[in-house]
Amino acid sequence: MVDPKLAERLANVQGGIADAVRLAGRPADEVTTIVVTKFQPVSLVRDLVELGIRDFGESRHQEAQAKAADLAGADIRWHFVGQVQGKKARQVRAYASVIHSVDRDSLVTALGTPLDSTAPAGSDALRTVECFVQVNLTEDPARGGVSIPDLAPLVERVLATDGLTLLGLMAVAPLGADPKRSFALVAELGAQMRGIAPAAKCLSMGMSQDYAAAIAEGATHLRIGTAITGNRPAPVNLKTS
Repeated sequence: MVDPKLAERLANVQGGIADAVRLAGRPADEVTTIVVTKFQPVSLVRDLVELGIRDFGESRHQEAQAKAADLAGADIRWHFVGQVQGKKARQVRAYASVIHSVDRDSLVTALGTPLDSTAPAGSDALRTVECFVQVNLTEDPARGGVSIPDLAPLVERVLATDGLTLLGLMAVAPLGADPKRSFALVAELGAQMRGIAPAAKCLSMGMSQDYAAAIAEGATHLRIGTAITGNRPAPVNLKTS
């Protein structure tokens, strides 16, 4: 039986999203809600599937890989929203439908696979993965994301790589900053990037505390965790992804 508190939190967030979409004068189907289930048990993912959720976000490879295997066959789209180590890129690609954190040339190389017309249907050589280029809105390189001056060359690199389909840009609002201004900057950068990538119209931005501001500035993909799942349990003892 689904926890009624989980259903209530989900309904509250869905109501808040619907209100923000209406205020922004946007169609409801423009916004995809990704429920981030980092550190949460597989049982909670199953409950959310029962409640109608199909898009889930994870940020640690080993945890995500295990959940994807446990729920193989379920109607789920896995979004990888954390930093990807180059040596794990092909493994992440094997289960993730969307990777939100492409931020450097070496990762593009690791994720890209030349298409092989002789490979059997369904093989990794033929599978195309959707992705976002992550933009760093801070001056701290440890925050993840490509710097704004290096954004256009990385976008061009993704566009030239077989096996990757660019959806748009992803960003996290810096701590202490006005999220609306941060998201407005991402929207402006997205508009500029469409000069070289016309089909890359999506913006992955907005989390539990700032999704309304993100929607107002054009977010198409929200990454919402604790507002829906509740507080995270203690981390599982896994090696760093």
